[in-house]
Amino acid sequence: MFELILAIFILIGGLALIVYSSIVAVRHSAILAAALGVSPLVIGVSLVSIGTDIPEIFNSIVSCAIGHGDIDVGDSVGSDLTQLTLVFGLLPLITGVIWVHRKDIIILGSCEILSLVLIFTVVEKGYFTRLDAIFMIGCLGIYIWLIYNTNKESLLQRLEKIQRIEAPKKKKYHLIIAVLGFGGVAISAFMIVESVIVISSVLKVHEYIISFFIVAIGTSLPELAVDINALRLKHHEIAVGDIIGSCIVDSTLSIGIGQALFPQSITASLAIPTVLYTLIASFIVFITIATRRKVDKKAGILFISLYFMSYVFLFTFWI
Repeated sequence: MFELILAIFILIGGLALIVYSSIVAVRHSAILAAALGVSPLVIGVSLVSIGTDIPEIFNSIVSCAIGHGDIDVGDSVGSDLTQLTLVFGLLPLITGVIWVHRKDIIILGSCEILSLVLIFTVVEKGYFTRLDAIFMIGCLGIYIWLIYNTNKESLLQRLEKIQRIEAPKKKKYHLIIAVLGFGGVAISAFMIVESVIVISSVLKVHEYIISFFIVAIGTSLPELAVDINALRLKHHEIAVGDIIGSCIVDSTLSIGIGQALFPQSITASLAIPTVLYTLIASFIVFITIATRRKVDKKAGILFISLYFMSYVFLFTFWI
């Protein structure tokens, strides 16, 4: 019992630390890059588009490095579902109606759907090859080009905020803080993975299930925090672009990077239904938004319902 309680506390602490560390790492890396004269496009692609997915990326590397590929896939696919349904559903309830351009949703939504289809073709086999993972990561380049050109205005708005920040310290200061931030992310990712392994062993619950339902909520918190702030400033395109862009990164780079370095087998009987449900939920979310051109409280309740329906559907399927 003590081992279980300790593992739960380590999991909670790891999730809190990885959220804080990732925010610090991205913020100071962006300031440092801008101060060094790095192209706004490079900053936008590498930090703005990918920044909130750092927790999933590090979890992928750590979990695959120690031979637990199910944690990688469970966290990445679970983050997809959590962000598109729970996070997207909570936002209008917290900040009000979110107005959306149909063109953005069609292009970004298509990229996400294609990414999930690609994941399904891999998990159906029950294992990743290095070539599968590299191809998956490579697809992100195409998606980022589409994301940037579709969402260029909102990306530039975010970059302007970064560039308006006057560095109170020398460049060395931001470098050190950024390195410490990434170090914190790496340590907390190890804490999360190890605690999931212990909890899975003690409770006799598969680590894929814990990663899909619990870890994914924790690693999705940066998106929720960023998007609430963006919506309060009336930057609707930023919030929408961040949520869907983050899901695309989860479906390509986050899930693939660990597998590219350390290819792993996965539990297909658990992964297949979660990917299928996430794919169906994604269709419903994108069709709803594209048709109505907004996310209001009604849509929010529908999206949140889709998230909690996954518990009923998936556990019924597994039993």
